[in-house]
Amino acid sequence: MASENYGPRLEGFDYPFAVDYFQFDSQGQQLEMAYMDIRPETPNGQTIVLLHGKNFCAATWEGTIHFLADNGYRVIAPDQIGFCKSSKPEHYQFSFHQLSANTSALLKQLDVKTYLIMGHSMGGMLATRHALLNPEKIEQLVMVNPIGLEDWMAKGVPYRSIDDWYQNELKTNADSIRKYQQNTYYAGSWEPGYDRWVNMQAGMFTGPGKKIVAWNSALTYDMVLTQPVFYEFENLQVPTLLLIGEQDSTAVGKNLAPETQRAELGNYPKISQEVADRIPNATLITFKELGHSPQIQAPDKFHQTLIENLLRP
Repeated sequence: MASENYGPRLEGFDYPFAVDYFQFDSQGQQLEMAYMDIRPETPNGQTIVLLHGKNFCAATWEGTIHFLADNGYRVIAPDQIGFCKSSKPEHYQFSFHQLSANTSALLKQLDVKTYLIMGHSMGGMLATRHALLNPEKIEQLVMVNPIGLEDWMAKGVPYRSIDDWYQNELKTNADSIRKYQQNTYYAGSWEPGYDRWVNMQAGMFTGPGKKIVAWNSALTYDMVLTQPVFYEFENLQVPTLLLIGEQDSTAVGKNLAPETQRAELGNYPKISQEVADRIPNATLITFKELGHSPQIQAPDKFHQTLIENLLRP
């Protein structure tokens, strides 16, 4: 069990930096998008936007934010609508196009005109969509173990209704999260510091807002499964860096696929190379011993590799 229960917008869980809220109207309702905007002591003139994954929050970029700010980057890390400290609407047509537009509105409010963008896990799918829609604004696209490097439904994962996703998400607890993270995020290893991120996620699913949290999670699972970016990698017009932990095996809905096809899903060494070959200006760097979250599992190695490959003006 999680050590604490948190509110539906992660009330009670402290972020590593000050959190601000961008208020805007979308789909007939007023929403709030939480974000951190970290200004470096010695700016290098560049801004990098960090996009979290499906089971992550902006806070899980903590170590990366410190590292990038120490190296002169202004860092903007939002929680997308439906996640973490942002609004969780009862009714919302979730799409990567919509989340990209929300992110663009935030950046316009902050007067950020050009930037690097880095997405992890689901954030890699969103960052891809955002780069496809805004090539003139993106200096570089970085994807850290993105999901969406394959089309799961085309590979045998059956459609699952939102109602079924919802019932499944209501069962989420700290034990199930920890087991999944150990196997997938950290290649079988575990460090005490990882418990903070387990409790962050589990606390929302066991707290007083667990139903709306589970509902938004179900809606966004439907988005992830039915809105592939897989077929558009050739259309990317920006320099792209893929940083891949090869021990990752993430594939949405893998457990729903026929057993004979399950083993083919989430083969990151294979699918990352195939996608890198399709992106016109791509660099692929792999970490053979790391899992889905290399920035958390081996931060020093990851950050050194990252800084050596970020493009400067």
